[in-house]
Amino acid sequence: QVQLVESGGGLVQAGGSLRLSCVASARIVSINAMGWYRQALGKQRELVAIIIRGGNTMYADAVKGRFTISRDKNTVYLPMNSLKPEDTAVYYCKTTSDYRGDDWGQGTQVTVSS
Repeated sequence: QVQLVESGGGLVQAGGSLRLSCVASARIVSINAMGWYRQALGKQRELVAIIIRGGNTMYADAVKGRFTISRDKNTVYLPMNSLKPEDTAVYYCKTTSDYRGDDWGQGTQVTVSS
């Protein structure tokens, strides 16, 4: 059963914007952190941004100033601005919770054309 549902990926030209969303199932409670990761073709999955309980956030250097992570209850958002071709990847949502540990979404493709 799918616990995390991502949306908002797509194809955009360099300099454009997209907004990713991820809704966590009600089965996932006591969420300590929600984050976005990405995996480009032939590369390892890497952290993009994370927001922890209390609201603190952390970003990969490559996206600082362009991406902003936020959370509203069981939904996490990632508006992405000034997109670059190197942002092209499959973006995955992850939650970390007290009772389930880590849950991953199925991923959403983001493609930035030059």
